[in-house]
Parts: sequence; structure tokens; C-alpha cells
Amino acid sequence: MTEITAEMIERGSGPDPGEAARRRKNHLHLRQAREKMSANGEHRNIFDLELLMLFAKSRKAATPIIVMLAAAIAGIAIYWVTFTGVMIWFSLVCSAIALNYGFSTEFLGALPENQVVKLWRTKFILAETIHGATWALIILILLFVGDPAARTFVLFVLLMFAAMSAMISAAIRNAVYGGLLPILIAIVVCLRFSLGYDKMMLSFLAIGALIYFVLLANRLRATALDGFVFRAEKDSLIVELEQAKANSDEARRRSEEANLAKSRFLATMSHELRTPLNAILGFSEVMKGELFGAHTAPAYKEYSADIHSSGQHLLALINEILDLSRVEAGRYELREEAVSIPQVIDECVHLLAMRAKGKALTVSDTIDSGLPRLWADERALRQIVLNLLSNAIKFTPQGGQIVVKAGWTTSGGQYVSIKDTGPGIPESEIPTVLSSFGRGSLAQKNAEEGTGLGLPIVKGLVELHGGTFTLKSKVREGTEVIFILPAERVMDTLPAIRQRDPAGLLAAGNRVRAA
Repeated sequence: MTEITAEMIERGSGPDPGEAARRRKNHLHLRQAREKMSANGEHRNIFDLELLMLFAKSRKAATPIIVMLAAAIAGIAIYWVTFTGVMIWFSLVCSAIALNYGFSTEFLGALPENQVVKLWRTKFILAETIHGATWALIILILLFVGDPAARTFVLFVLLMFAAMSAMISAAIRNAVYGGLLPILIAIVVCLRFSLGYDKMMLSFLAIGALIYFVLLANRLRATALDGFVFRAEKDSLIVELEQAKANSDEARRRSEEANLAKSRFLATMSHELRTPLNAILGFSEVMKGELFGAHTAPAYKEYSADIHSSGQHLLALINEILDLSRVEAGRYELREEAVSIPQVIDECVHLLAMRAKGKALTVSDTIDSGLPRLWADERALRQIVLNLLSNAIKFTPQGGQIVVKAGWTTSGGQYVSIKDTGPGIPESEIPTVLSSFGRGSLAQKNAEEGTGLGLPIVKGLVELHGGTFTLKSKVREGTEVIFILPAERVMDTLPAIRQRDPAGLLAAGNRVRAA
């Protein structure tokens, strides 16, 4: 259970001031992520803004490469045409590139929530169409050149630009079509003016390549959409994890507050109940012993004994609740010292001898000789053995037998076993009797006195010592409880120190020197 901190006591039971704001923020992120996840099919318009941003980033990053490519093509074209014609074409291409770059920079510089998706999509499609048209104009300066190599160069330039444009503008489907449409028209024109079977086949292959570029661009767009979907799923998962963490923190806070309330209640109960209870026990013991004279009615003495017995039972109940609370909260401090298990068992058997004799029970013990002491809390070990012996005496019928064993374990630790010949516990009820306030059907049927805290306290105290607790029981065969303390708590006895006389030491020294 979580420790109580000064911050919790100072804050009280109210909620964390910043928790509500964090929960609202997480809820908003979760709703946005789920909206993205709910958009499916071809019309996932929720990702249109992301696609536009992908287009703008790709176009902006590719601008330097496209400019250098256009300059290289212009330099090669000078071989066939005049410098003025080439520079006019190069200027138009650079103007279209600048238009695309300006749109991309302006779009990426604005806040995403302020963008109008439809308007910007139209701008990008128009700019891409103009860009493709300027590249297609190369046929005007090279198509009518008499050299057949010029026509081949034109087809090469158009296909190269088509491939590049399809890859860059794949995020916007209509931008792909707008950029490739002028290229298609230019290739058709080349086909019309081409002569020879080989040139016609080359033109048809160019048209097939354009179709392939369109399909490839659609595939790239689909891949980008899938990436956005996966990212939305990741964001949704992260937000849900944050929401779960917030719920967990809220549950932890409430648990801490409940723990704080329980600690306050137990502290109050310990003070408020013990004080009058001690007075009840003291006065009832005086009345039971008739210290100030005999009672006029003999029944008053019996009533005083009943009051004293009930007070002792209530005091034991309070002590058990407080002990269990300290064990569960991890605040039970072990006062460790050298403890002898056989001595603890003898003391506990002696304390409960009258109760066992009242039911004609036979209590025998089998203890290995020479058991060394343990480094443990003597009060805790005594409470463990007393609780287990009390349960055995309580549930063993008249004339039964109880056997107490103690000895070594195979790992070098020590164990204590208490076995009775009682009616036993059904296997299905063992987890119940080991839980707090859990009582078996036999105890409820026979109305046995008890709170169901003895075994949980025993189990907690054994685990505080690093040991293990086991309960074995079968109906009509009795019950055996075993607790084992680890070898680390066994105090090994040191060998006796042999004292040598000075003469012996001197003789040994002489022998060493002689050697």
C-alpha cells in the first residue's frame, strides 16, 4: 500500500488542481485521433491537409535539383538552336519553378488550422499544370530541327520530367494529371511529326511510360495515406495510454486518500477505544475479584466476569486490526534479535496448556536438537506460533491431537509445523481463510469466536521475515500449517577459540625457524 506523504495530508481529499485540465486536453487529442481513424475509403478528407503539406515539402525540397536540371538541358539545347530561344524557354521554366516554390513556402509558413484546403489544392494544381506546360514548350525550339537526334532528346527530356513530376506531386492526384497533361500533348505532337517505324514505336513507349508514371504516383499517394493512418493509430494509442495513465493516477490518488482516511480512523480508534476499554477491563476485574466486598447477588460476579472477558476480546480485536494494518502498509518494524525457536514454542505451548487441557487435547512436539538461534523479531514469532496454536486448539474436537514440529529445511533454513486432527478445511475455502476477515464454513456453522485476521497476520509477519507460509488441509483429515524462515536468518555458531600456552607458541616458532 502507498505510503502517506506530507503533501497528501496538506492537500487533503480534494482533486489535483491540474488534473482536470490534463484530462480535458487528453480527451480532445483522443477525439481528434478517433476522427482521423473513423475516416476511411477513398474520401478520407481528414488527411487532405497532410497531403498538401507533403506536396509542398516535396516541391520545395526538389526546387534546386529541378533548376540545375533545366540549366543542364538548356546548355545541351544550344547545340541545335540559338541562345536566345533557349534562354526564353529556360526563363519560362524558372518562372514556373518560382511560382511552385512561392506557393509551397507560403503554405508551409502559415498555421495549419488557418489553411483553406480546397483553395490551396487549386493553387497547387494550377501551378503544377503551368510547370508542366513550360517544360512541354521545349518541342517548339527542338521539334523542327532537322537533326533526328534532337527529336530523341526531346522525348528523353519529356519522359525525365514526367517521371520526376509524378514522384514529386504524387500527394495530389489532380496535380499529377495537370503536370503530365502538357507532356502527353507534347509527346503526341512528337508522334505526329516523327517519321519512321522506330520513332513511332519510341513515341508509343513514351505514352505507355506516362501511364505507368500515373499508376506509380497513385500508389505512392496510397502509401502516404497508409502512413498517415498508421500515424493516427499511433497517436490514438499514445493518447489512450495517457488517458489510462491519468485514470491510473486518479485511482492511485483516491487509494492514497482512502489509505490516509483509514490511517486516521485507526489512529482515532486506537486512542478513543483503548482509553475507555482499559477502564472497563480494570473496573470489571475489580468487581469480578470482589475487592471491595462480596456481591449481594452471585449473578453480579458472573456478569463482571463476562464483561471482563468481552473487553479482553474487544481489545484483542483492536490489536489484531492495528497489527494487520501495519503489516499491509509496510510499517511493521521488526525488532530483530537472536531468538530460539524451541524456546518460543515451549512458551506458547505453556501459555495455551489450560485451553488445550479444557478440551482434553494432547499437544506434543518434535524439535530437532541443536537448532541455532534465528535473527528475527521475537514478539512477531511468538504471535505467529500463538495464533497458529490457538486456531488448532479452537477447531480440534474433544480428545484430539496437536503435533508441533521444528527443524531444518533442505536449503539450510528452519521450519515450524503445527498439525491437528480437526475436521479440516475444503480446498476451495483455503484462499478465503487466508484473506482478511475471511472465515470458513465450519467456523460460521459452529459460530466459533474469531475475526478471521489470525492467518492473514501470520502470513504477513512471515513474509516480513522473508519466509514462506503454507496451509495444507483436507476434509476429515485435519490441517497442517507450515512456516519457513530462510537460511539467511540462521545464526551459525562460531567454533571455540583454542588458547595456546606461551611455551607451545615458542616451540612452534622455533620449528618454523629451524625449517
